[in-house]
Amino acid sequence: MESRHARHWDRLAARYDDLSAGAERRFLAPCRPWVAGRVHGRVLEVGVGTGANLAHYPAGTDLTCLERSDPMLEQARARARRLGLEVAFVHGDAGALEAADDAFDTVLSTFTLCCVPDEEAALAEMVRVLRPGGSLLLADHVAAAHWWLRAGQALAETVSVPVQGEHFRRRPLRVVRALGLEVLATEREGLGLIERVHARQPG
Repeated sequence: MESRHARHWDRLAARYDDLSAGAERRFLAPCRPWVAGRVHGRVLEVGVGTGANLAHYPAGTDLTCLERSDPMLEQARARARRLGLEVAFVHGDAGALEAADDAFDTVLSTFTLCCVPDEEAALAEMVRVLRPGGSLLLADHVAAAHWWLRAGQALAETVSVPVQGEHFRRRPLRVVRALGLEVLATEREGLGLIERVHARQPG
């Protein structure tokens, strides 16, 4: 099942920006400067996709970007070249990061946790590689604030989960708190469909 989901995103890579342009303008774009503007030190972006966050990082950011889809990674590399950015790109799995404990000052992930097979495992890995006092920055579409929207999300998941592994009713904030991080800021918009989180590793 997981390999089938991976092939789905691989096939979409070349057209992904065009296909998601409407949702990007309306819902996703405002989150990108909010999270990217809060980074510091050595930064890991988990699930870079086609690189939509790249233009929003402060100049000179020491940035490593991870992605499990090779075609998506190629799109991100091309975007970095167009922007004149020096970025370390790595192929990898959010649920099993090939990085040492306490390796990064900031870990960032946007609109990726909805698609990973195990949300809790991915967040635990992000926390593992985050230094004491480091920042975890997230943005994703989540379980809506209103029951009638959550009902619609549940219906959509009957197709989206088996076809592409995409979940609409996850809530990463709850996992972040359970992992013991201090939540510094959180915002929801779009009837609660989109949530941004800035948390800090204790220490």
